[in-house]
Amino acid sequence: MQVLFFCTFVFVKKKKIAFRSACPISTALDIFGDKWSLLIIRDLMFTDKNTYGDFLSSEEKIATNILADRLALLECSGIISKHKHPGHKLKGVYKLTQKGIDLVPVLIEIIFWSQQHEQVHPYAAGFAKMVKKDREGFIKQLTESLKKR
Repeated sequence: MQVLFFCTFVFVKKKKIAFRSACPISTALDIFGDKWSLLIIRDLMFTDKNTYGDFLSSEEKIATNILADRLALLECSGIISKHKHPGHKLKGVYKLTQKGIDLVPVLIEIIFWSQQHEQVHPYAAGFAKMVKKDREGFIKQLTESLKKR
C-alpha cells in the first residue's frame, strides 16, 4: 500500500511525499534520508545557519534548486517551519519544529557512528568525545536551546 502526503505552499506549489512502504525506516528515509536534508537539519541544529543564503554558504555547496526542494520537503513534512526574518522582509528564517528537534538523538548517534568508523575532522572527533561524557545532558541542553530559537 502506498501512502501519499500532500502539502500546499504559498505560490500554490504542491509537494508530495510518496512513502515507499509502511516500514518506519523507509518512511523516515523518504522524509529526511538524503544527504542534503540531513545537512540542512545539521545546520539548523548545530550552527547559527537559518536562512536560504546561510545554507547555500555551507561547505558542501548545495545547488539552489536542490536547496529549494529540500526546504519545501522538510517544511511540508513538519520538520522545519519558515518565519519572516525580523530584519529583512524579503528573507525567511527557518527553524526546527518539535518534530525536527526530536531528531537530535538521531544526529548525535550518526556523529558517534561516523567518528567511530570513519576519518573525521579533529573538531568533530573532539565534539563526539565531549558529548559522550554526558550524552543525555547534552541532548537535553541542546533540545531546550533549540526550542528557544
